[in-house]
Amino acid sequence: MPGQSGATAPLERVIAAMAAKQWNVGGRLHAELTDHIPSYRAVPRELLDQIWQRHFQRALAVVREGSVPAPEDFDEADVARDRVTRGVPLSDGLRAFRRALSAIRDLFIAEATERGLDPGVIVDRTKCLWELADVASVRIATVHRQAEVASALFDARRRADFLRGLLYGTLRAAEIHSGAAIYGLDLSRPYRAIRAVPNGKVGPDALERSLESHGRRNGGCALLTVLDEAVAGVVEAKPEIGDLEVTAGLGPPTDLAAAHGSFRAAGRLLEAARAYGLRGVYDLSDLSWRVAVVAEPELAELLLDRYLRPLEAEGEFGALIEESVRGYLEWGRHIREVARRAHVHVNTVRYRLRRFEELTGTSLDAPDTSVELSWALAARELGTPPRGPAGPAHGGVP
Repeated sequence: MPGQSGATAPLERVIAAMAAKQWNVGGRLHAELTDHIPSYRAVPRELLDQIWQRHFQRALAVVREGSVPAPEDFDEADVARDRVTRGVPLSDGLRAFRRALSAIRDLFIAEATERGLDPGVIVDRTKCLWELADVASVRIATVHRQAEVASALFDARRRADFLRGLLYGTLRAAEIHSGAAIYGLDLSRPYRAIRAVPNGKVGPDALERSLESHGRRNGGCALLTVLDEAVAGVVEAKPEIGDLEVTAGLGPPTDLAAAHGSFRAAGRLLEAARAYGLRGVYDLSDLSWRVAVVAEPELAELLLDRYLRPLEAEGEFGALIEESVRGYLEWGRHIREVARRAHVHVNTVRYRLRRFEELTGTSLDAPDTSVELSWALAARELGTPPRGPAGPAHGGVP
């Protein structure tokens, strides 16, 4: 280094003078940081003093030795974790660090000039301090981002654990209260459990973010996570999903302590909506008794045997009978409306309905027939195949 051999004593005097002014400079720097970087007001003075001590002593070592430590020798992980926890952005952390190094560099130049240090040494050590600022900034940025990722993963796991306990009913009352405080849930308000799966190419993580965004519109609250490849959580109101490719079940509103009951209902509703091939968010008012069709396959088989499979022996005509019976129920038993929509004569519809009654041994005017036949038709919508050798297979709506 220029002038190194003859500059040891003068350089040490400069370093001693700098050390004597460490805390005066540190006090001014602290006031400057809290004035110009608001996020640093959340950092206690004693912590700022500790990191100032670390930066200052490292800078003095660079001035003394004329070399900069390797990036891996900078231990900034504890500082990064603290700043992330306190919500200090990386940009603010880097601004604070560079202000600190600038103050140290200005102090060195002032003391070195006043004591007549060799100009070559001044230039060399000033360059070293610039390099220190660059190397340390890169290292600080790296560990800060690592700390952000670690913090995000921890928060995600903690949120998932809270929601899993809430939705499966394993949390104590105190845990529900503390979790609600952390995540901004109002214990005095009802919430609805939701369980959703993506329909298109979007993954569960992206679906979680989209649903949470939709759920929070209009001032609502939504807390969601990914559980078992599905998105699950609580919302205040039914989300408006727009073009989002999702199928979801939405449980009834309840207080948080009973959210597990709402979640069970949401699971049944999701299962039913998927079985019917539906897209969107569905609650019990949307699907009504059709949820039970999915949940009771044995009863569905019984009613299919009673009302629809007898038509299979009629071949294609049996399919036409089923079409007319379905229309008869859908259009309020108005035979003329059924005929109009099927583009056939009303007597054709009457004949098909009468033939249905003959084949099944039932009466379409009987209340039980309407209920049971609707159940059987809904089961047919689920893709329940015909049974037996006779007749063609009708896997969907005729």
